[in-house]
Amino acid sequence: MKFLSFTLNIFADGGVLMMSLILICLLLSLFFIAKGFIQLNKNLKTSKKMLGLAADSSLLGLVIGFFASILGLITAFDTVEAMGNPDPSIFAGGLKVSLLTATFGLFTFVIARIGILILKGMYKE
Repeated sequence: MKFLSFTLNIFADGGVLMMSLILICLLLSLFFIAKGFIQLNKNLKTSKKMLGLAADSSLLGLVIGFFASILGLITAFDTVEAMGNPDPSIFAGGLKVSLLTATFGLFTFVIARIGILILKGMYKE
């Protein structure tokens, strides 16, 4: 229960919209990889198509993560500019938020890449 609470707090801290988009990319990547494994022995062409879709959706998750990170940094610097001489904890909070989305996007990319590598290794050509 504590892990779920911790995970939901990080998800909310990173920004619900962008973290949700990255989560959708992760789930799509996992779906495409699973479908690729299922189609491996039945239809190799479909399996390769699923492999490409998984690669594209994982890359999209990575890009969304870095885009949200840049938006978070801009927001943090806007706050610094508006306050003049802000408390370092406020600035650190803005940096934390900007790095959470990049980390989740990178996690999405790495998990999908591991599945893609395994799927490619199972091809018999």
